[in-house]
Amino acid sequence: MSAAIVTGASRGIGRGIAIALARAGWDVVVNYASNADAAREVAAEIEKHGSKAAMVQADLSRSDDRTRLVAEAYAAFGDIELLVNNAGVAPDVRADILEAGEESFDRLVGINLKGPYFLTQLVANRMIAAGTQGQIVTISSMSAYTASVNRGDYCITKAGLSMLTKLYAARLAEHGINVYEVRPGIIATDMTGGVKEKYDRLIFDEGITPIRRWGTPEDVGKAVVAIASGLLAFSTGQVIDVDGGFHLKTL
Repeated sequence: MSAAIVTGASRGIGRGIAIALARAGWDVVVNYASNADAAREVAAEIEKHGSKAAMVQADLSRSDDRTRLVAEAYAAFGDIELLVNNAGVAPDVRADILEAGEESFDRLVGINLKGPYFLTQLVANRMIAAGTQGQIVTISSMSAYTASVNRGDYCITKAGLSMLTKLYAARLAEHGINVYEVRPGIIATDMTGGVKEKYDRLIFDEGITPIRRWGTPEDVGKAVVAIASGLLAFSTGQVIDVDGGFHLKTL
């Protein structure tokens, strides 16, 4: 059975991805930052589907934690064929870019961008050393190209993940390791719970997405499973939009 690391797997999109992979027969390393109870619930759900789960707490902004996460993942399953860089945080307070401070910026860059950049480096080197023709998927956001001036730090980190995908796709292709960006749109999670009324109006009244519904973590999970199943073997560096058509420009 193949094994995957899913970062930020205790809630939201990460939870949806971890469970979707388990349903497809993957063992899963459930990484979480602080909520052990939620991670245990995800691990139990994975095991209900006949797959194995290994919980690993790690703050991805910390080098020592990233190193430990990889070591414990390989110790648990022997080999890792898939890394899903999903963990990410939003600003604690949405602030106009003319007023926003450095503390939030540094926090988001550390977790959302620096973490996956160097975690990918660690896992890629392990894959190369083992001769594993694995896959790396990074979950970004429509905020990679959509300007939100009251959360510029978040947008900057998501835009950076797009270049992360291109860089690693170009570098790792010779080793048989394909790299992808999955770009969610408006997804129903606790992160979007505080702006539900706004997005309800945009989706259902104004038609901001051609497919007029909220996305779900399961929608993102299915896209990751399609990649993990090898259905895109002749693609790398590819962006897969899971956004109800938000990226379309229509008149």
